[in-house]
Amino acid sequence: MKKQATLLVFCFLLCLFAKAQALYFPPKTGNTWATVTPNSLGWNTPQISPLLQFLDTHNTKAFLVLKDGKIVIEHYFDTFTQDSLWYWASAGKTVTSFLVGVAQQEGALKITDLTSKYLGKGWTVAPRDKEDRITIWHQLTMTNGLDDNLPPTAAVPEPDNCLKPECLVYKADAGTRWAYHNAPYRLLEEVVPAATGIPWQQYTNQRLKQKIGMSTGFWFNAVFYSKPRDMARFGLLILNKGVWENEAILQDTAYFKQMVNTSQDLNRAYGYLWWLNGKGEYMLPSVQFKFRTDLIPSAPDDLVAALGKNDQKIYVVPSQQLVVIRMGNSAGEGKEALSSFDTQLWEYINRVTGTTTATTKATLVDNKIQVFPNPSCNVLSWQSATTVNRIQLYNAQGKLVKDFKNPSKRLIVEDLPKGHYVVRFWSEEGMQTVRWVKVE
Repeated sequence: MKKQATLLVFCFLLCLFAKAQALYFPPKTGNTWATVTPNSLGWNTPQISPLLQFLDTHNTKAFLVLKDGKIVIEHYFDTFTQDSLWYWASAGKTVTSFLVGVAQQEGALKITDLTSKYLGKGWTVAPRDKEDRITIWHQLTMTNGLDDNLPPTAAVPEPDNCLKPECLVYKADAGTRWAYHNAPYRLLEEVVPAATGIPWQQYTNQRLKQKIGMSTGFWFNAVFYSKPRDMARFGLLILNKGVWENEAILQDTAYFKQMVNTSQDLNRAYGYLWWLNGKGEYMLPSVQFKFRTDLIPSAPDDLVAALGKNDQKIYVVPSQQLVVIRMGNSAGEGKEALSSFDTQLWEYINRVTGTTTATTKATLVDNKIQVFPNPSCNVLSWQSATTVNRIQLYNAQGKLVKDFKNPSKRLIVEDLPKGHYVVRFWSEEGMQTVRWVKVE
C-alpha cells in the first residue's frame, strides 16, 4: 500500500514537472525568443489582419501574444519598436504585489503586519486606533479604509497620489470598504525597503529583473517602465506561478495563490493588486457599486490581468497557456483599470484563436434579466421573466444618465457616449443590476 501511495505521488509530481517543462522560457541574455506560427496552432489566420487593424486604430504601440511561452504574434505600430520603452501605469502594481510576496518569503515582513510597523505611527491622520488596524494585507487588497475621494486643492492637485499624512484620511474601518486608492498602495514601495533595508529599485533588480532576464525595467515617480518583451517575461513568470524555468522566484505558493484569486468579499474580482475575470461581479475605481457580471465577459473565465491607465495590459490565461501584452495610448472609455477596449479586444482575439466569444450571448442576472447585445451601439434590448416598470442607466462615475418609466423592450441610447454603464431594472421583486457597455 505504501509503495502504491509513493508511486501515485511520484506520478503526480512527474505530471506537474512535465506540464511546467511544456512552457518555453527565453534565454536570460540576448534577444532570442522562440516563435510558433498561428497556422501550426490551428488558429484562424485570416482574422489576424482585422485584429491588428483594430489595434492600430485604437492607439496601440506594441502587441504580443505568447502561447506556451513562445511568441505567436508580435507587432509594433508607427515608430514604436521592440526596443522602445513605455510605462505600465497601474499594471505595475502587480510587480509590487509580487515583490511583497518575495519579501514575505524571505522573512523580512508578514502581510499581516501593521503598516505602522514600517512607516511609523502617524503615517495617516486617521485616529490612532483606526490607523492601527491597517495592515500590509489591506494595502494589497485596496481595503485600507482611507478616503479615496478627497477634493483636489491648489496645494494638492492629485490627492489620490499624495503620500503625506494629511492626505490619508479615515473613511471606514480597514477591511470594511473596497476602494481603488493609489496612495496607500504606493506606500508599499516604502514598506518593503523599510523591512528589507534594500532600496526599492535595487530590490526590483535583484529579486525580479535579473532572475527572469529583463533587460529593462525601472521605477520613475512610482511608475514602472520597460520594453514590451520584458513586460511579456513578467507575464510568463505569472503564467508559470512564479517559477522561471526551473527556478522558483516566488516560492511561497500560498501567497501566489492568494495573489491571483479573490482576496476579500467586497470586490471578488480583485486579488493582491491583480484583476480577476469570471467572478460574476466586480467594482471599479471611484465607483462604490458592483457590476453584476464578469470583468471581461468576452475573455476566458480564468484570466488574471494587470490593468493600467490608458489601456496598458497584461492578460494571463492559464487554461490556454496564453500571455497577451498591450502597450499604447488610451483605446477605450475607462480610467485606471478596465475600459471598453478590454471586451472588444478579446472578441478579436477569440476570432483568431477560434474561441467562442461570451459577449455574443445575453448577459444573464439571476436567470431573470437579459441585456443584449452586450456591448451594443445605439439600441439596448432586454428581456425579463418579471414585469419591469422602470429602467435607470448610470455611468461609470455613478451619475444617473437615463431614466425610463414603463420601458419598451428596445431602448434608444444613441445620445450616450461610449463607455461602461450600470443598468438598474426595477420590478415588484425589487432592483437588479446589469453591466452594459456602449461602443461606437
